[in-house]
Amino acid sequence: MQHSSEEKLLNLNVHLGLHSADLSCNPPYHKELSSHQSQIHTSTCQRGSKMFQCDDCGKQFTKNSNLFIHRRIHTGEKPYSCSECGKCFTRKSGLDQHEKSHTGEKLFTCSECGKCFTRKSFLSRHRIIHTGEKPFACSICEKCFTQKPSLVEHQRIHTGEKPYSCSECAKSKLRDHQRSHTGEKPFSCSECGKYFITKAKLRYHQRSHTGEKPFPCFECGKCFTQKSDLVEHGRIHTGEKPFSCSECGKCFIRKVKLSIHQRIHTGEKPFACSKCGKSFNQKSNLVKHERIHTGERPYSCSECGKCFSRKSILVQHRLIHTGERPFSCSVCEKSFRNKSRLSNHQKSHKVLKQYSCVLCAKSFTRKSNLFHHQRIHKGERPFTCQECGKCLANKSNLVKHQKIHTGEKPFSCSECGKCFTKKSDVIKHQRLHTGEKPFSCLECGKHFANKTNLMGHQMIHTGEKPYSCSECGKSFSKKSILVQHQIIHTGEKLFSCSECGKCFNKKSRLVHHQKIHTGEKPFSCSECGNSYTQKSFLIRHQRIHTGHKLFSCSECEKRFTQKSDLVDHQRIHTGERPFLCCECGKCFTKKSGLVQHQKIHTGKKPFACSECGNCFIQKSYLVRHQRIHKLEKPFSCSECGKGFTQKAGLMGHLKIHTRKSHFHIKFDKCVTQKSDLVVGTVEV
Repeated sequence: MQHSSEEKLLNLNVHLGLHSADLSCNPPYHKELSSHQSQIHTSTCQRGSKMFQCDDCGKQFTKNSNLFIHRRIHTGEKPYSCSECGKCFTRKSGLDQHEKSHTGEKLFTCSECGKCFTRKSFLSRHRIIHTGEKPFACSICEKCFTQKPSLVEHQRIHTGEKPYSCSECAKSKLRDHQRSHTGEKPFSCSECGKYFITKAKLRYHQRSHTGEKPFPCFECGKCFTQKSDLVEHGRIHTGEKPFSCSECGKCFIRKVKLSIHQRIHTGEKPFACSKCGKSFNQKSNLVKHERIHTGERPYSCSECGKCFSRKSILVQHRLIHTGERPFSCSVCEKSFRNKSRLSNHQKSHKVLKQYSCVLCAKSFTRKSNLFHHQRIHKGERPFTCQECGKCLANKSNLVKHQKIHTGEKPFSCSECGKCFTKKSDVIKHQRLHTGEKPFSCLECGKHFANKTNLMGHQMIHTGEKPYSCSECGKSFSKKSILVQHQIIHTGEKLFSCSECGKCFNKKSRLVHHQKIHTGEKPFSCSECGNSYTQKSFLIRHQRIHTGHKLFSCSECEKRFTQKSDLVDHQRIHTGERPFLCCECGKCFTKKSGLVQHQKIHTGKKPFACSECGNCFIQKSYLVRHQRIHKLEKPFSCSECGKGFTQKAGLMGHLKIHTRKSHFHIKFDKCVTQKSDLVVGTVEV
C-alpha cells in the first residue's frame, strides 16, 4: 500500500510539472518526499517536465507509459494485431484507427467539401487546403508548410541531416527505400491488381482509373494528377529552370532531368539489357529497348487497332485519324503533326545549312542528312534485304523496299481504292482526283502536283543540268534520267515481259508494252473516241483537234506538235545522222529508220499476213497489204472520187488535177504512176 501511495504521489508531481516548470519543490499539500522521490522530482523541475529518458537513444518523456511505448521501437515489439489482416501495431490507438480501414468507417467529415476521414488529425490537415493556411515556416528560407513533419523534412535540406540510413547501401529515406531491396510492395490497386511500394504512389496510380486530376494550372487550365507535376509545369510559364549542370551550365526544370543529363558528361549508363548487353543512361530507354526483343506493343489505336511500342508514337498516330496538325509555321502557316517536322521545315525559311560535305561542299540543315549523304561518297550500304540481298544506304529505304516482297500496300485511296506502299504516294495520287496543284513556278506561273516536278521544271529556266554521264559527258536535269541514260552504255535491260520475253531498260516501257497483250487502252479522246495505251499518246493526238503546234524550228519556222518531231526535223538543217548501221555503215536521222533498215541484213520479217502468208519488215507494210484482201481504199480523190489503198497513191493522183506536174496530159485517162504517163507536147 505504501508503494502504491508513493507511486500516486509521484504521478501527481509529474502532472503538476506539466502546468509549470517553475513549480515549487515542496508544495504545502503533500507530505515530505523520500530521498529517492525528491531526486526524481528535482530532476523533473530541471528538465522541463521530462523526467523519463530512453537508455537507447536519449529521448525524454513526461510519462513512464510513453517511454514504455517508445522502447517498442527499439525492441520491435508490436503487441496489438489486426484480426482481419494480421497487421501489428505498437499502440492500441493505431490498431483502432487501422480497423476503420476494414469497416470503411469515416466519422470525421469536412464541412466545406464533404470529404470524410478516419482520423480527426487527417480532417484538420485537410481543412488547411480550404483555408490556404500554412502555419509552419522555415526559419532559413521562410518557405511555409501545412504540416510540421513536412517542415522537419524540409529543414534537413539546409542542415544536410539524413538520420535514417539503409544497412544495405546507406541511402536515406529508410522505410520506403528498404522495400526496394526486399521487393516488398504492400499496397495493391483494387482495379488492376498492380502493387506499389508506398501508399502515395498507389493513390497517384488510382487516379489513372478515376481520371481525377485535382491540381489545375491557373495560367492555361491544364490539370495534373500530382502536385509535383503542377509545380514543374508552372515553370514552363515562369521560365524558371532552377537545376543547372556544373559542367556545361545547361539548366533544367526538373532535378531528375539534370541527373540524367549529367550522365552524358560522366558517360555513365547504369541500365543494361539482359538480352544483348546494350546499356542506357535512362531506365525508360531500357524498357523501350527491351520491347524490341520481346516484340511487345502495349499501346493500341482504338480506331484501326494498330499497335505501337511507345505511347508517344501512338499519340502521333492518332493525329492521322483526327487530321489534327497542331504545329504551324509562323512564316508560311504550313501545319505539321510533329514538332520535329516543324523545326526541320523552319530551317528552310532561315536557309541555314550548317552541315556541309567536305568532299562535294553540299550543305544540309540536319546532321543526320549529312551522315546519310556521305554514304554516297563512301559507297556504304549497311542495310541488306534478307529476301533478295539488295543493299541500301538508309533504313527507311530498306523498309520501303521490303514491302515489294511482302506485297504490303497499307495506304489506299478513298476515291478509287488504289493501294500504295507509302502514304506520300497516296497524297500525290489523290491530287489526280482533286486536281490540286499546290506547287507553282515563280518564273512562268505553271502549277505542279508534286514538288519534285516543280524542281525539275525550274531547271528549264535556269538551264541547270547537274547530273552528267561519266561515259559520254552528256548532262541531265534529273538523276533518274541519268540512270536511264547509263543503261544505253551498259546495254542492260532489267525488265522483261512475262508474255513474250521482250526486255526493256525502263519499267514504264514494260508497263506500256504489256498493254499490247492485254489490249488495254485506258486513255480515250473525248472528240473522236480514239483510245490509247499511254496518256502522252492521247495528248499528242488531241493536238490534231486543237491544231496546237508548240514546237517551232528556229531555221525555217516550221511548227510541230511534238518535240521529237522537231528534233528529227532539225537534223535536215544540220545534216546530222546519228544512227549508224554496224553492218553497212549507212546512217539515219531517226532510230526507227535504223531499226527498220537492220531487218534487211537480218532478213527478219516479223509481220505475216493471215490471208496469204506474205511477210513484211514493218507493220505498216502489212497494214497496206491487207487492204488488197479487204478491197479497202481509204484514200479517195475529192475531185473525181477515185479511191486508193495508200496515201502516196492519192498524192500522186492529185497532181494530175492541179497540173503541178512538168508534163501536160492529153488523155482523159487518170494515171497513178510516172511510168504510165503518155507525154504530149511540152511547153517550154
